[in-house]
Amino acid sequence: MLTEANSRKSVILCADDYAFHVQASQGILSLARAGRISATSVMVLSPRWQEDSAPLRELSANIDVGLHLDWTSYFACEAGHGKGLFKLMSQAFMGKLPTELVTGVIERQLDLFEAHWGAPPDYLDGHQHVQQFNGIRQVLFDVIQRRYENRPYCRCSYFPQGQRSLKSWVISSMGARSFIELAKEAKVPISTALLGIYDFKATGEEYGQYMKNWLIRAPEGAIIMCHPANSDTHGDPIGMARLQEFSYLSSSLFLQHLKDAQVTLSHGECLSLQ
Repeated sequence: MLTEANSRKSVILCADDYAFHVQASQGILSLARAGRISATSVMVLSPRWQEDSAPLRELSANIDVGLHLDWTSYFACEAGHGKGLFKLMSQAFMGKLPTELVTGVIERQLDLFEAHWGAPPDYLDGHQHVQQFNGIRQVLFDVIQRRYENRPYCRCSYFPQGQRSLKSWVISSMGARSFIELAKEAKVPISTALLGIYDFKATGEEYGQYMKNWLIRAPEGAIIMCHPANSDTHGDPIGMARLQEFSYLSSSLFLQHLKDAQVTLSHGECLSLQ
């Protein structure tokens, strides 16, 4: 535990995009070893996933490891089902995502996860929040119910009061409330809220202030997402932001912010059925 035993609330700090590139994987591994994160979401369509699964398995007792469902990265495009985010949003909004195709994509990514992890994911979420899009969310809960007796939890991209912006409003409007109702019906635990949204243009000092605010405002059972990497990468549009996040999360200032907010970094056991 990073904070005192009498902390008022448990929060999951999740590093997204494990296996996206070597810098992301190495940065996430470093933070996990230091106890600075409590979950990581894996991009299983990346050719790095098989190689990067081995060092992550050594930390399986320390963090939750989940599947980052992917329709919009270049990995998804190479896999044959990828779409630009706005095209996917449009098709989802109009109800034009074929159920059979969506089922196959979800099943394939779960198979790839389990083939190299050796166990089901602790949870499921989505790259660019696709897990809650119309046509995907319904299939996702059907697959979870059919495939798993012990249900993995899911991230819900629902933003608490005081943390809402135009970007977060658009994300939530793509199905957060329907996602919550489907989770109830399927008896799948979900997070109470999501924090960590910003424009990836902040300075390192600004990012630290953002995180301080997220930790204070996060309700019990919330997920705060982050996207760290241990160095910048040419060609990654958020490469500098990844490095700044890693530097802050590695710092003593982050530990102080955890203490001040009375937050315990926790795992999925802090969640319950909504």
